[in-house]
Amino acid sequence: MKLGTLLRTVAAAAIGIAITAPAFVSDAEARTRWKVHSAFGSKLFVIGPGIYNVSKAVETMSEGDFVMKPFEPGALVPGTKYYDAVSTGSIDAAWGTPGYDTHKNFAYAFYSAVPFGPRGGEYLAWMRHGGGQEIAEEMYARDNIKYYLCNLIAPESSGWFRKEIKSTADLKGLKMRFFGLGAKVMEKFGVSTQLLAGGDIYPALELGTIDATEFSMPAIDKDLGFYQIAKHNYFPGWHQQSTLGSLIANMDKVKALPEGQQEMLEQACQAQVMRSFAESEGFQHQAMAFHQTKGVTIHRWSQDILDELEAKWQEVIAAEIADSADAKKIWASYSEFREGYAIWKDHGYLK
Repeated sequence: MKLGTLLRTVAAAAIGIAITAPAFVSDAEARTRWKVHSAFGSKLFVIGPGIYNVSKAVETMSEGDFVMKPFEPGALVPGTKYYDAVSTGSIDAAWGTPGYDTHKNFAYAFYSAVPFGPRGGEYLAWMRHGGGQEIAEEMYARDNIKYYLCNLIAPESSGWFRKEIKSTADLKGLKMRFFGLGAKVMEKFGVSTQLLAGGDIYPALELGTIDATEFSMPAIDKDLGFYQIAKHNYFPGWHQQSTLGSLIANMDKVKALPEGQQEMLEQACQAQVMRSFAESEGFQHQAMAFHQTKGVTIHRWSQDILDELEAKWQEVIAAEIADSADAKKIWASYSEFREGYAIWKDHGYLK
């Protein structure tokens, strides 16, 4: 073959390859990169580092092919206002709690905490094996969101007050930061409630915008410095005997993940649930002792006050299930499971 003919043949072959071969994609371009909003500052005990634990686990298991980059509150969207951004896909995912999603559907509150509700083990059992998680997943999917149960923490304090509360009459007229279903109970006693993100609470207390607050467990409240202003801390956390946290992700982004990476994300959340529960149980006594050194009086509500709170809770739940088909469905599932679980709880555990 003559040189000219050879060159023309090679050139034609090269053009054919260029037309038919797929574009080259580098390893870096093939990797999944998610931006994840966090409703909690990374310095907050347990709930802050949780998303970093999840992201590290996913990145390690995927050998760097799936990277979730957490962002502090406000960096992508305001602290508790992430639902719509995840739904539309303007952010890939968000770390928070369903109690922050109640502006879309108040029934989501049942997936954060239920007043006079179960301890962590029972709550988790209902979610995983009693139908709770399936209902949550169906509700979030309506808005193109994948729900992951991804955090579980121990009981919370039920309030920080400047003055001692001797009866429920002392609650009337207070302005208080309060969360979820418990807020509706407090409103029955004449409390004006509002939901503030963690980082906004201390300034509101300091300025007198609110008179009192609840937020979380002693170790988390310690990080936020409430003890510097309010010297009366009340227990038990009747409104949050245990609290569930969530990772929510845009459904389209989840479906685009390889099956293996979807499973990695699920398993990373499973691990974080156990990690957060153990950590939250392990350090509260130290924080409570610290608060006492700072002049905080730790109170336990009298049984009379707890009875009054529970009576108002019964009024709240009756109204909730009357007004919301979702709340009615969740409450039926939750109540049926707890009724069946009672024989185990009453016989399997010490009182």
